[in-house]
Amino acid sequence: MSRVAKSPVKIPSGVEVKLDGRRVTVKGAKGQLEHEVHHLVNLEQQEDELQCSPTVKKKEAVALAGTTRAVVNNMVTGVSDGFEKRLQLVGVGYRAQAQGQTLNLTLGFSHPVAFPVPDGITVETPSQTEVVVKGVDKQLVGEVAAKIRGFRPPEPYKGKGVRYADERVVMKEAKKK
Repeated sequence: MSRVAKSPVKIPSGVEVKLDGRRVTVKGAKGQLEHEVHHLVNLEQQEDELQCSPTVKKKEAVALAGTTRAVVNNMVTGVSDGFEKRLQLVGVGYRAQAQGQTLNLTLGFSHPVAFPVPDGITVETPSQTEVVVKGVDKQLVGEVAAKIRGFRPPEPYKGKGVRYADERVVMKEAKKK
């Protein structure tokens, strides 16, 4: 069995998990998430724990059991604590401003970039050069942060661009004569 799938998912107080056939619904203080479980994976609830196991002894089923356990664990963490990604804007004149469900970015282009924020995600700008993406769905938070970073990824010569807060940009040396 998968090493990841062996460990059960602990359900904290205040989080409600409902199993309805192949569908898992997780409800918490921050929101609600749903997931369709693959037919090769069996999901069982015992008091305040969820256990994932493969239905057959195939390599694919074992791998899917570990993946399902990780996804369900992320759902439980998301509805109880939430997820966030921090981005930094590095460069002269690079600014960000959140206005409702739109993030306005000035990234050195001839035009400002208006990014519509999807439902379920909140974007905050504590300062003009910081962007905080928050939400309950880990995959969606990462996708939105990657799209914002994709407008102007950090370049290797001066380091200008949008980068994750914990990202280290390896700088290249300038061309020598």
